[in-house]
Amino acid sequence: MTERETDSSKNDRLLKYGLIGTVLVALCCFTPILVILLGAVGLADLLGWLDIVLLPALAVFIGITLYALWQRQRTS
Repeated sequence: MTERETDSSKNDRLLKYGLIGTVLVALCCFTPILVILLGAVGLADLLGWLDIVLLPALAVFIGITLYALWQRQRTS
């Protein structure tokens, strides 16, 4: 495998992880999925901390996705 192919596969993997993470965190932020799950298992106390964790996580995953897209555009 050449260096360009290795970089391309790393970039594709980074893009895939960024998109999956963004979708999962967005689902947890904007729908009651996580609230229902935490309530069902008896961890409703943690609901106050969700915004403190989920919003920065969303920002990080969006940043990873944008970086991977930028790298993809730069190498093509």
